[in-house]
Amino acid sequence: MSTTGRLLALLSLLQARRDWPGPALARRLEVSERTVRRDVERLRDLGYPIEAARGPDGGYRLGAGPDLPPLLLDDGQAVALAVALQTATASGAAVADDAARALATVRQVMPSRLRHRVDAVRVSTVGRGGTDRADPAADPGVIAALTTAVRDREVVRFDHRPVDGGTDGQLDPDIQPRRVEPHHVVTRAGRWYLVGFDLDRDDWRVFRVDRIALRTPNGPRFAPRDLPGGADVAAYLNGRLQGSTTGAGWPCRGEVVLALPAAEVVPFAADGLVEALGPDRCRLVVGSWSWAGLVALVARFEADFEVVGPPELRDEVRRTAERLARAGARAGPPSPT
Repeated sequence: MSTTGRLLALLSLLQARRDWPGPALARRLEVSERTVRRDVERLRDLGYPIEAARGPDGGYRLGAGPDLPPLLLDDGQAVALAVALQTATASGAAVADDAARALATVRQVMPSRLRHRVDAVRVSTVGRGGTDRADPAADPGVIAALTTAVRDREVVRFDHRPVDGGTDGQLDPDIQPRRVEPHHVVTRAGRWYLVGFDLDRDDWRVFRVDRIALRTPNGPRFAPRDLPGGADVAAYLNGRLQGSTTGAGWPCRGEVVLALPAAEVVPFAADGLVEALGPDRCRLVVGSWSWAGLVALVARFEADFEVVGPPELRDEVRRTAERLARAGARAGPPSPT
């Protein structure tokens, strides 16, 4: 690697991580630690404020300040940034205008070769998160404040507005705010959620970030808790949004054998598991918020099916069949064709 290329690689590494031990940099660049020290001095001469710490745990850190020269991006970083900025509107955060301006700014300072590559990146999104719904966008300031509280382990205080927006977003001083130990801020399907422990309800809760109106200041620091059942935050959030009170997934889950090819079931199985059993049969394992809802989900395939289990699903199939039979009897004779 030439000296110039090595300096660019060193600068890219320093930008990507807060602290770098000297030996680690030497291994990544495939040079000696002495060469790393010389290259750090060269970058300092170019105006980059690189801090050094001595001792066995010492290393290098790229400082920040008003005199920091423009950051450099390698080809991969530039393309990744272009994709991220173009898809920012799908994130559910109100950053569309800022993202467009940021992309234009970054593009302006790129060399022609890299600019052409970035211009070739075109990403289309449908609604947000692949849906066509028009949910309110989450305030980037609120997202930033919540993520900071997660990092600093500080209790947050906020009003959680109802679906219709409440009183035009105004805080009611007579209503006690929620007091929550924030665990994670998560984006899912174009919506932002706060997962945290509600101190007043002594239980875990999931809050829509676009409905959160923060109150200041934050509360005291706290020791972090583990999510129920030791689940990771993605599994817990998915479970709660599927109707489980513990975050363990769908509260009702069953297995059936459908008289349909697996290829015809997969597109409509949502998060269910489909296993081919032959050219015209497949196994479907799927969940729902209730046993009646699960029966309706299976019945929509308009095919014969056999219930494998559990017993609760068999019982609900019988109850649903009886309800439909009574409704059919009340409907009278079939219409002439």
